Amino acid sequence: MKVGILGGGLTGLVLAYHLKDKAEVLEKENECGGLCRSLKEDGFTFDYGGAHIIFSRDKKAVDFMRKVLGSNCRQGRRENKIFYKGNFVKYPFENGLYDLSPEDRFECLYYYLIKDSDKPGNFKQWMYCTFGKGIAEKYLIPYNEKIWKTKAEDLSLKWASGRVPEPPLQDVIKSAVGVPTEGYTHQLHFYYPKKGGIGSLISGLEKKSSRIVKDFEVNKIRKENGSWLASNKKISKKYDLLVSTIPLFDLLGALEGIPEKVQDALDGLRYNCLITVMLGIDSPKLLDYTAVYFPDKEVVFHRLGFPRVFSSNNVPDGRTSVVAEITAMEGSSLWKMSDKQLEKQVIDDLDSLNVINKKKICFAKVKRFKYAYVIYDKDYYRNIQIVKEFVKKQGIILCGRFAEFEYLNMDDCVNRASKLAQKIRSL
Repeated sequence: MKVGILGGGLTGLVLAYHLKDKAEVLEKENECGGLCRSLKEDGFTFDYGGAHIIFSRDKKAVDFMRKVLGSNCRQGRRENKIFYKGNFVKYPFENGLYDLSPEDRFECLYYYLIKDSDKPGNFKQWMYCTFGKGIAEKYLIPYNEKIWKTKAEDLSLKWASGRVPEPPLQDVIKSAVGVPTEGYTHQLHFYYPKKGGIGSLISGLEKKSSRIVKDFEVNKIRKENGSWLASNKKISKKYDLLVSTIPLFDLLGALEGIPEKVQDALDGLRYNCLITVMLGIDSPKLLDYTAVYFPDKEVVFHRLGFPRVFSSNNVPDGRTSVVAEITAMEGSSLWKMSDKQLEKQVIDDLDSLNVINKKKICFAKVKRFKYAYVIYDKDYYRNIQIVKEFVKKQGIILCGRFAEFEYLNMDDCVNRASKLAQKIRSL
């Protein structure tokens, strides 16, 4: 059986790794990796899609990625902060209440203790019911609305289950009175490549996958005599089984005869784009945090990452760097800003916050991703069911973040690709 894998991102490469010479990967770009690529230039290393660290509750997924990296792997400890009212508050917010003013601390604890017990109907109500008015309004609602570019009441509450853990009562009380606690403990310690950024994971997978065709953008897919033909207008590739890890929109765009109902459902699926602004600083000193979150709407970015903290090899001697992450709706005024305008906006914001001295900037580059964050709005589950049922009837297998159109982390992608490979091998 010859398996065709559309897309050479993390999911596609893990699948190819397990299937070995039975699979061929078709990647439209001239390099693999998708969101997991890294830029290496002028001695700096940046992860295009923001810092991609390796952590999971699933030991198998972590062990697999560590195995691929081999000796090029180090362990780090999370030191995240939230920038709130001019102060760096411990992350997650409910574990950093003692960093707040006495008034804010009181409101967060008080409303947590008397939070609404009614059954929530949307994500906003869920945040009130789970964390109380204080924590919800001071951080969770503004941050989530900033990153999703969607009102919290228009988001489904289903996706939050398991992703946003409910804090134990004793931890919230300890946090409010100054007793140290840790939240989200499954991501407290992480792994990261010593050299090459997260792109080293991708290059490690590529070395184990002998059949990868790059610069092959699939624009037509059809079935003929029981086999699949995937074409880029010049060449057609023939496969017995077809697995798509590319965005659903690209997959259905390559198929003919899409029913109107399916097309309407596809058009109803929403996503955010991602812009990363990567800056090199001619100074050895910067914040020693792994990441900082910004709920303030007046600041263009929602998160900062500091590559040197993940690995000292990510920066040249005597210099440091920062990556600003910005979500945007495709076609919005933010998305239409030029790279130079985005660079200036980020630099001005960082300078005004005293995170950097703008006169010390020695490197700047902008990277954009059309597909980055799946938006779970109220119509999401109805629309995705219609689209997936159609694709299933065609006989195409979906796997990965934008193929399955789910907000999957790296460990989820590794797990799903590994399980799918095992299933295919059993055929």
